[in-house]
Amino acid sequence: QVQVVESGGGLVQAGGSLRLSCAASGRSFSPYDMGWYRQAPGKEREFVASINWSTSSTRYADSVRGRSTNSRDNAKNTVYLQMNSPKPEETAIYYCNTFGQATIAATTYWGQGTQVTVSS
Repeated sequence: QVQVVESGGGLVQAGGSLRLSCAASGRSFSPYDMGWYRQAPGKEREFVASINWSTSSTRYADSVRGRSTNSRDNAKNTVYLQMNSPKPEETAIYYCNTFGQATIAATTYWGQGTQVTVSS
């Protein structure tokens, strides 16, 4: 199990920007694809973005495509999510985890996440 530490969240105004980071703890991300997920109050956890370990190809949820950039630095065992022009409805706890290993519902390990609050 890849353990992670998410950071970079905080309070941001709608239309602003912020960058989330996710660092591996205890072992490398290699060779896993990594994903970003979020859970808003009262809602289920949902997929946000993913990045392939070897090619760095990315996927995005429709809701963030065009406004977010997922990147990774394998040497630093860190993945990033750049969020531009966030919306108030994107207020949530953001998590990173491996991607493609299991469904969100079946995933048992989650880090502590990082809270993102978007003010209008």
